[in-house]
Amino acid sequence: MDKVVLVGIGNIMFSDDGLGVYAVKYIEENFKRPPYVKIVDGGTLGFTLMTYYQEYDKVYIVSTTSIEGDEGKVHRFTKEALMDQGVCRQSANEVEVVQMLEICSLLEEMAEVEIIAMKPSDIMPVEANLTACVKAQFPKLIDTIIEAFAKDGVHLTPHQKQTSLDEIINAYANPTMPTHHYH
Repeated sequence: MDKVVLVGIGNIMFSDDGLGVYAVKYIEENFKRPPYVKIVDGGTLGFTLMTYYQEYDKVYIVSTTSIEGDEGKVHRFTKEALMDQGVCRQSANEVEVVQMLEICSLLEEMAEVEIIAMKPSDIMPVEANLTACVKAQFPKLIDTIIEAFAKDGVHLTPHQKQTSLDEIINAYANPTMPTHHYH
């Protein structure tokens, strides 16, 4: 792989909708990665993420999915499989991703795209946190990301000191302003 990007999308202000953002931050905080791997908090950037599809060889998107099934279940699929879901695309995240992929598929150069998604439990509460169900299944989401990377020859090495999921959620829920020292 020449250039790889891991993009987490979702809105952390709506509970489980932010699970993709938390997942990529968890990977960033807890694993050493090769220098050619970029990690992006895609949040709700929408169409501005389109440049990643053009500038990278492989794009991994971590998000929620509306696929039928148990809450907390993790799915991996190709961009073609996502685009073939049709009317099952219910979440705003899925619709945005599919629209970007449809537009980018018209371009000559386009990255290989893989989606790693978890079925959320609840995306309605205005709360910067994850539901107990999704928290319980979060390690499976992280393992799935690591497995997807390994399949493509990208190896992540855990750091000695680990940052917990709750610490990451708390940092997003309670952001601090950077301190600037002026001389």
